Amino acid sequence: MDIGRPPKILVLYGSLRPESFSKKCAYEFARILDLLGCDVRVYNPRGLPVRDPALENEPKVVELRALTHWSDGKFNSPEMHGTITGTFKNQIDWIPLNTGSVRPTQGKSCCVAQVNGGSQSFNAVNALRLLARWMRMPCCTNQSSIAKAWQEFDNNGRMKESSFRERVIDVAEEFAKFTAVMAPVKDDLTNRYSERKEKIEKGRLLSQAEKESEKAKTTMIEESRKS
Repeated sequence: MDIGRPPKILVLYGSLRPESFSKKCAYEFARILDLLGCDVRVYNPRGLPVRDPALENEPKVVELRALTHWSDGKFNSPEMHGTITGTFKNQIDWIPLNTGSVRPTQGKSCCVAQVNGGSQSFNAVNALRLLARWMRMPCCTNQSSIAKAWQEFDNNGRMKESSFRERVIDVAEEFAKFTAVMAPVKDDLTNRYSERKEKIEKGRLLSQAEKESEKAKTTMIEESRKS
């Protein structure tokens, strides 16, 4: 489906090690997505502080959030100890579900993959799908899990020819098509009755903090009337 421009994809990975297989997998997908006509950015998590609201203006935080707003879809690639890594979860924690009336991830497509040091597992991709759901992101049905990743990459960081690489290409193709289909209708799919009602009543969408503040004021008024 032609959307008049290349689909914009943000790729995240879950390791700080320069030669990590999570990073190599992320760049393999990025190269394939680029060949498929996507505009791809890979975010380097090194230097991103541990989630702390006081650090929201740190350069790496600003960069991550700007890329999140820019992108049509996100591609994720971590695993350690049977689940996502702390490095990866920290990136997700820095991406807000809403900033006032703006929802940076809502309606944007998502695709998931993982690398494994041993036998094939699906724990990380399952955890990633759960995160995508909470972030209101429709997830591509296909996924990739690369077993014994240390055997699957050459000295240049490229994937060797194998059934795993063929699956990676399959997933990348589906994701590119899925994002091209979803991007033009994102606003329609996320046009909610409750949010339209709130905009009419309040003039805009309120943040969760503003809603809690209004709720507290209403409770105080009701209690004062009772007394």
